[in-house]
Amino acid sequence: MENFTFHNPTRLHFGQGQIAQLDKEFPANARILLLAGGGSIKQNGVLAQVKQALGNRLVHEFWGVEANPDYDTLMKAVELVRREKLEWILPVGGGSVLDGAKFVAAAVNYPRDPWQILVTNGTDVTSALPIGAVLTLPATGSEANGAFVISRRAIKEKLHFISPLVYPRFSVIDPATTFSLPPRQIANGIGDTFCHVMEQYLTYPADAAVQDRFAEGILRTLIEVAPKTLADPTNYAARANLVWSATCALQGIIGVGVPQDWASHTIGHELTALHGIDHACTLGIVMPQVLQLERTTRHAKLLQYAERVWDLHDGSDEARIDAAIAKTRAFYESIGIKTRLQDYNVPASTAAEVARRLTARGVHTFGDRNHLTPAKTEQILRAAA
Repeated sequence: MENFTFHNPTRLHFGQGQIAQLDKEFPANARILLLAGGGSIKQNGVLAQVKQALGNRLVHEFWGVEANPDYDTLMKAVELVRREKLEWILPVGGGSVLDGAKFVAAAVNYPRDPWQILVTNGTDVTSALPIGAVLTLPATGSEANGAFVISRRAIKEKLHFISPLVYPRFSVIDPATTFSLPPRQIANGIGDTFCHVMEQYLTYPADAAVQDRFAEGILRTLIEVAPKTLADPTNYAARANLVWSATCALQGIIGVGVPQDWASHTIGHELTALHGIDHACTLGIVMPQVLQLERTTRHAKLLQYAERVWDLHDGSDEARIDAAIAKTRAFYESIGIKTRLQDYNVPASTAAEVARRLTARGVHTFGDRNHLTPAKTEQILRAAA
């Protein structure tokens, strides 16, 4: 197990009725930007709860943050914050809205073109406005981490940034606010969460017994609750366990002291930028093929995954690895996420374009051992066609 420092400053208010905690978290004189998506929080009662909790505080609303939040949209929010001298950012929505809030918080006082925050991975970001969050969609873990991913559709780019400066000061997580979400969004949340765990777990052994067992527990929980929460969206126990799994998957603890991969995300972001495929769907396409290509370097962990997550104990090592990869793909298919490029009308030729884009950006090696390459990326995507 490697040396590590773990710091997570986000206070979490979890459970029904916790939106009321906003009144205690915000200063009475706070000047707030409320950032939101397409308007579902108006219909499901979340906005009304938020407004009641905020009381008479000054609040400016900004609507229209997209799934895979777009830079040009968010820059309009940045200008609103600057113009009105707002002091807090309050995203109310899913991971895209939370990611957008982090970008806005970092961009408001940034002295250069804010796109450089993404291009340079924020090496010169020195401050950010404080963020509080109300989560309404389980998926990205953005409510309890310092990462965000922003798209710029005008130039077909999708880049990420990680900094402790943009951790939410606090987040409210009420599973009941997710009951009205359509099955597609819940399935995407499940698929995204599953891959978040895999990117930190299925690499190579690091003698990190606690992190391994924690990761395996989240994976098994997802496998158990996925069909329950999709079949009965108002089953609070199932939905609460899904929501908490999504938070735990990417709030830092399972990744400390262990090697991490993120190859599926690196490749998947390119598919979203080029073809607009939902993020979780790109992971369903890419991850099984990454595991197949990397089965030799990840041999020990694949066997551990087969045994502890899928209860595969019989047969040869290679047969169990085959079965574990097949079950991974089948799990994504079972929740409605297709796992082939052809399912999204994307030709196999996109594999070469993704490889070219990675090379052009200077991404020559990546992955847990830093030995995946653009050429191997092309091989992965052609196998996923």
